[in-house]
Amino acid sequence: MKRLFDFIVSFLTLIILSPFIGITALLIHLKIGSPVLFKQERPGLKGKSFFVYKFRSMTDERDEHGELLPDDVRLTSFGKVIRKLSLDELPQLWNVLKGDMSFVGPRPLLVEYLPLYNERQARRHDVRPGITGWAQVNGRNAISWEEKFELDVWYVENHSFWLDIKILFMTVMKVFKSEGISQNGQATMTKFEGNRGGKDI
Repeated sequence: MKRLFDFIVSFLTLIILSPFIGITALLIHLKIGSPVLFKQERPGLKGKSFFVYKFRSMTDERDEHGELLPDDVRLTSFGKVIRKLSLDELPQLWNVLKGDMSFVGPRPLLVEYLPLYNERQARRHDVRPGITGWAQVNGRNAISWEEKFELDVWYVENHSFWLDIKILFMTVMKVFKSEGISQNGQATMTKFEGNRGGKDI
């Protein structure tokens, strides 16, 4: 039932929002540059890798050594609006349609995090990753990694169709309130390093 819901709703949403998605892509091209899409390998169900798609919200500005500048420098004012309204997530409708992702599930993180999870944290890969999830409506990037993973595992152990509907409704409310977009003092979220702390990404 969950997969059928994901397929039908993502298909219809892509059709309905196609003009809006096209306009957003054009504005990103004009204000930030090309390419308009950000593509990155992420682990999905059972840790199997796939490429997640997002609209770009940062420039590719680099220092004199060719290294990318910090996120807070490359994140433009237009990019902040894109993130505030979660417009950067729209291309992931394609990931949902393909079956790489679901509308609701633990967010797909970096492949490099896989060996850093403990046995319980790794359970977040027992379900398809989602565009939104239990952790996103209970703090998003404003909570610690440990809290986020515990919320992810709680979802894995308790997920149901009606819980998904509740999370989707709560997500809409969170977007309107612009809550939890970034961690305190960061442009997004610190990097997960297991039990060794974190550093900026």
